[in-house]
Amino acid sequence: MALSLLVLLVPVILGVLVYRVLFDGDEPVVVDPTSAIAEARAVGAFPVAEPTGLDNGWRTVSARFERGTDGAVLRLGYLTPDGDGVQLVQGNVPADRLVPQELTGKARPDGQLDIAGTTWQRYLARPGERALVLLEPARTVIVVGAAPMSDLRTLAGAASR
Repeated sequence: MALSLLVLLVPVILGVLVYRVLFDGDEPVVVDPTSAIAEARAVGAFPVAEPTGLDNGWRTVSARFERGTDGAVLRLGYLTPDGDGVQLVQGNVPADRLVPQELTGKARPDGQLDIAGTTWQRYLARPGERALVLLEPARTVIVVGAAPMSDLRTLAGAASR
């Protein structure tokens, strides 16, 4: 019986090794956010910020635009150069609904930061995460993730250009 099990395990182990080594099976799937950003701009519900100037280590791993009854929201997910997840959320859903929806109802302001000449609110967000929130009349922008504050600032600055 042990020999039968060994005969079955060898191809499985070889298959996993081939997938991981030859096909970069551990690499995240990178997406092109262009269509989601274009859709958000076409709707024209709010000024859409497209992050620019991020170095090659930043990878876009998700992009989704949604329209609802209370407004529209564009969500872009990134991996930082260190592999931490960060999300850029922007939309015209009223801030008193969007902020708790994205950061939980327990999220609280924790000061302000000036990034690229714009005042952002620093928030304590979901457990283990921090957030930066930009409140503007036409939109709310949220940068949230478990990444260091320097990475959140980098993404917020790239979205402010």
